[in-house]
Amino acid sequence: MNPHRYRAMASDGRRVRGELDAIDLHDLEQRLQAMGLVLINGEAIRLRWRTRAKVPRRELINFCFHFEQLLAAGVPPFEALTTMRDATTHARTSVLISTLLTDVERGRPLSEAIARPDGVFAPALVSLLKAGEQAGRLSDAVREIGAALEREEALVMHARRIAIYPAIVAALLLLALVVALVHVVPEMEKLFRSSGEQLPLQTRVLLALSALVTKHGWLMLLGTGGLAATLQWQLARSEPARVRAHRLLLSLPFVGGILRDIGLARFASTLASLYAAGVPVIDALHIAEDTTGNLALRNALRDVTRQVERGRPLAAAFETASGFPALLTRMVRVGEQTGALDRALDNVALLCRRDVDNAIGRLQAAIDPALTVMLGALLLWIASAILGPIYGLITRLPL
Repeated sequence: MNPHRYRAMASDGRRVRGELDAIDLHDLEQRLQAMGLVLINGEAIRLRWRTRAKVPRRELINFCFHFEQLLAAGVPPFEALTTMRDATTHARTSVLISTLLTDVERGRPLSEAIARPDGVFAPALVSLLKAGEQAGRLSDAVREIGAALEREEALVMHARRIAIYPAIVAALLLLALVVALVHVVPEMEKLFRSSGEQLPLQTRVLLALSALVTKHGWLMLLGTGGLAATLQWQLARSEPARVRAHRLLLSLPFVGGILRDIGLARFASTLASLYAAGVPVIDALHIAEDTTGNLALRNALRDVTRQVERGRPLAAAFETASGFPALLTRMVRVGEQTGALDRALDNVALLCRRDVDNAIGRLQAAIDPALTVMLGALLLWIASAILGPIYGLITRLPL
């Protein structure tokens, strides 16, 4: 499918503009008709670097909740989707449901319709839905997808909580430092130079830093931006570079353990859902290993998958692989021995999420005083570098 820009007319005579994925103009017209719109004209969008707006995860969670409720009440899938399309107020969700309706109306299974090329639903969620269709438990599969999305949302919020506060404080700290170096220190320098006195080392360092920022600030900013762009370009085109960067993230103190637990929680939760839905364990491993969000951890899980493909038990494969906690190995071994692997993996995901909560709490409790001390030390250094020579000048003034 390609994105198309269209103009259409609603049933009340309003002109509507928008964008919609379609195979061609004929397909675009049919999709608009399913939405209650009449196509006036449309054209394919061929912008090479265009970024598509995706349906927010929170809207997908609401979609799964209402869809599961209708299916559990005995409403057929097509009628349930139609009801949800007419009731939704979110534009992107309405477009998604209309596209699903068009595909289902053409005879495609719902799992194939959801496996859209724009990646609205992850492959693991599509596999869950497909397994639910084959087992005649579609409502249960949709409920599990919604639960998986909620767990993913919670983990993302945990990760954001780590970075937001330090980023804000660091930005304010940098802004205060730049203002002092550009506006305050140059005025003080005029006074110091006129006195002819020998300045302390910390004052000379501050004046040199102020001169560097004042005269070459834009060059430093451009250099930093160019370096960041170069690193981003290198990471975008080289998977080995991304793997090294992700491995470096896992080795960071404090943060690395949190990122590892988040990735393991995603993996264990997805694998448990797929295994419980009847997906073969090797296929489930191939799908779940891509949900960690960390390429270094994904590569380690791929080694585990290859060992399982050779016939080794899952617990033994985790035991020989590097980078996995002993808790994961023990829980998987117990699950294999008792025949309740999905429950054991759910427990692993639960424990990992609990460890993430505790670690984030400890990290935030340590970050607050650390940033306060850093800010105070910086301001104290600037104040002493400026006020020290001023105090020396005042003491030399004749009474």
